[in-house]
Amino acid sequence: EISSLSENDILVLRLDLTDRSSHEAATNSVLKHFGKIDVLVNNGGRSQRSLFVDTDLDVYNAIIGLNYLGTISLTKYVLNHMIQRKKGKIVTVSSVMGIMGAPLATGYCASKHALQGFFNSLRTELTDYPEISIIQICPGPVQSQIIQNVFTENLAKPIESSGDQSHKMPTDRCVRLTLVSMANDVKEAWISDHPYLAVCYLWQYAPTWAWWLMNRMGKRRIQNFKSGIDADASYSR
Repeated sequence: EISSLSENDILVLRLDLTDRSSHEAATNSVLKHFGKIDVLVNNGGRSQRSLFVDTDLDVYNAIIGLNYLGTISLTKYVLNHMIQRKKGKIVTVSSVMGIMGAPLATGYCASKHALQGFFNSLRTELTDYPEISIIQICPGPVQSQIIQNVFTENLAKPIESSGDQSHKMPTDRCVRLTLVSMANDVKEAWISDHPYLAVCYLWQYAPTWAWWLMNRMGKRRIQNFKSGIDADASYSR
């Protein structure tokens, strides 16, 4: 299919979520080019694969700075514009890790829980602007490069193996379900296959069972991690 977009319909800007002093200028550049911002999709972040007892606190500082503070910083400048227009959608890619807890991802889970709490609270501050939607997308394991760039025990150490991703949700299906959620103003969408999706429901409605199950699943996840096996695969087979 031939696109009807022209060169003026596309603007690509380099953006560093950790350079929060640049976010106002970036927002203004978009407004200067297009005149308005209809949708902001917050999709920047890094995951984690390390045990808390082995991990430097600098890693936790970096995760919160990128995943949480970077996201709300950019949101602040775009929201100011949307409030002036009284219209817009702010879509944030959180994670099922914003719903549940899991081993090897304490810092990542913390950052996603922070985003969940922030945007659920922000929504309550925008009741005078019913046409501004706050939408949170919570994917489970999805085929992407996120695993290749995870935080480990220290900031200088890359992950040794990204593992097989064939068991994870295809990227195009996650994108389609995200777009459907955005179009329908779904406040929170869990986009995942089982068993992650089932655990989300347990965590929400029967947390005592969820804690028991996660302890069992988590033990195998840690054993696989120490053996060099993809930790996510232990939940999927």
